[in-house]
Amino acid sequence: MTLGGYASAHQLTPTYPSLKPFYAVPGILTTEMVLFNARSDVEYYEFSVFDREWNAVPFATESKIVRLKHLQRKKVNIHIREKDKTRAVYICSESKLIGSGTSLTMVSSKICSKIKWHRK
Repeated sequence: MTLGGYASAHQLTPTYPSLKPFYAVPGILTTEMVLFNARSDVEYYEFSVFDREWNAVPFATESKIVRLKHLQRKKVNIHIREKDKTRAVYICSESKLIGSGTSLTMVSSKICSKIKWHRK
């Protein structure tokens, strides 16, 4: 007997984003991430940036928590200080679950993209 299952999560692309100078502010690097919500039970996602040991790295974006309805796609710009560029390794998005008082098991999903570095 074979048991089949289906797991849905969200998507965060590109998998290996590149940081580029932000034209509007000197000393800031930026990248554009695309978030896709494949989960019908989740509408909110939180962004974060981490170093190699999973410590938080400061960053800026229009909103660290994004509302995204089922099957919607949204572009999100992530801004990192140039002085933190060697520390920043991962850009992550995590589903934010809202408790509704039910006993259903809900699973949070976290997806991370590794920043691509170009060494000279």
